[in-house]
Amino acid sequence: MNRESMEYDVVIVGGGPSGLSAAIRIRQLSLAEGRDISVTVIEKGSEIGAHILSGAVFETRALDELIPNWQEKGAPLKTPALEDKFYFIQKKTSFKIPNFLLPPQMHNQGNYIISLGNFCRWLASEAEALGVEIYPGFAATEILYDSKGAVRGVATGDMGLGADGQKKDSFEPGIELIGKFTLFAEGVRGSLTKQLIKKFDLASKSEPQTYGIGIKELWEVDSKKHSPGLVQHTFGWPLNSETYGGTFLYHLEDNLVSFGLVIALDYKNPHLSPFEEMQRAKTHPTIRKHLEGGRRISYGARAINEGGFQSIPHLIFPGGALIGCSAGFVNVPKIKGSHNAMKTGMLAADAVFEAIKNENLEKSRLLNSYPDTLKKSWVWKELKEVRNCRPAFRWGLTFGTIFSAVELWTRGILPWTLGHHEDHLSLNSKTDCSEISYPKPDGELTFDRLSSVFISNTAHEEDQPSHLKLSDEKIPIEVNLERYGSPERLYCPAGVYEIVELQDEKGNVASNLQINSQNCIHCKTCDIKDPKQNITWVPPEGGGGPNYPNM
Repeated sequence: MNRESMEYDVVIVGGGPSGLSAAIRIRQLSLAEGRDISVTVIEKGSEIGAHILSGAVFETRALDELIPNWQEKGAPLKTPALEDKFYFIQKKTSFKIPNFLLPPQMHNQGNYIISLGNFCRWLASEAEALGVEIYPGFAATEILYDSKGAVRGVATGDMGLGADGQKKDSFEPGIELIGKFTLFAEGVRGSLTKQLIKKFDLASKSEPQTYGIGIKELWEVDSKKHSPGLVQHTFGWPLNSETYGGTFLYHLEDNLVSFGLVIALDYKNPHLSPFEEMQRAKTHPTIRKHLEGGRRISYGARAINEGGFQSIPHLIFPGGALIGCSAGFVNVPKIKGSHNAMKTGMLAADAVFEAIKNENLEKSRLLNSYPDTLKKSWVWKELKEVRNCRPAFRWGLTFGTIFSAVELWTRGILPWTLGHHEDHLSLNSKTDCSEISYPKPDGELTFDRLSSVFISNTAHEEDQPSHLKLSDEKIPIEVNLERYGSPERLYCPAGVYEIVELQDEKGNVASNLQINSQNCIHCKTCDIKDPKQNITWVPPEGGGGPNYPNM
């Protein structure tokens, strides 16, 4: 069965802030000049916003540029940030850092506490009103190239394959989406983005990308405990001084509170479980008082780019470009990235529009003006000013905090740029690290992983090929289990990986890695943290995965 083909001027992979902003910008420009440039956005989630997860405190700078009358249009920015609290905490105590000591980048007045998923749903409605075609439930699984090696579009994955790879009665082949330009807005650690970076050697002149994992819960609390506009962050306990991370707690509208923990994925102890650390953090009095007596209503997790300025790869290649978190534009000390993602989508859109307008496609399919204008933009300036904050924490919490404060107050004037190392190289052997004893969940404030996955509304077709691929099936036992104690069991926030004992016909018992791919919430942590880079995440059938409400 042959694949159908659909042609557009621009194909955008991913319906997050950057992809939707790019789509809106292209159509705004084309309509303003009386042109009809066709744009499509494909999204692997069952709907726009289904896979979107963030804290989120949102800065409106890019939105103000893209849709100046967003308030009149009813953008779902309902809760202004009114109060900042930043704590250093130990197991039983806390120290509030005076706000006057916090650098300007860490103040949130003028920002909004939002559901980024709901914001993307609204952006999608704006895009569709401008004529953008949006197709949720379609996962791009293949990059298409022309005879000269330039990207000519993508193909979506086949539907209706059984776990054995054979076609079921419900089989439908994927669709080819052909474009003059293709923009990749897959988000953090996108599967096609990985391929593009390798094929076109886009990261040869940049530092390795580094990551964190963000784990989030949404709570409904008693109105007496609700403080709309409160933005609270902590660092310190339960993490040790060698592990970078901290908690966030934001009070939205309607008695909703979002709470989460971000842990850098360069942590050293293989016994550490980010999920359990997040549950443990909630027991601290500084956090407990906000959530106790409330009701947990949603859960999710997502990897986060932390490499910053020096980890941005080359952004263009023949036929397309990387935008948003596909390239990594998060401002780590600012704890924000959506505004930068949107702006990069808009800058790429400007380059695409000019290329199509000038009809220079045969001469060049490189969007050279995109990286050029980016380097002149406020995004570049913002990231350059904070470039050394995250890597400074390699020397521990105390020095990292002091150095970062200097970096932020002086706005990055120091003459050097610190490098990064790949996260998977940092893990020590199990015998070199202390085991961590995690308390059992109480079912009221703290919970287990499976009940958490349940409220993420994660769903995959049971009978489909696993989207978690092992390059070598021996490594999970012979290396990961023997040397590291099977860290995939612990770093996965969804209980996907288990070590089970299997008995053969002769009665011999052997350990085996069981992959429960139906539990996967698409965080990409396994693709990043596996010490031998033996696990590759690829998209499952379109529409599979979490379905986050109000996250």
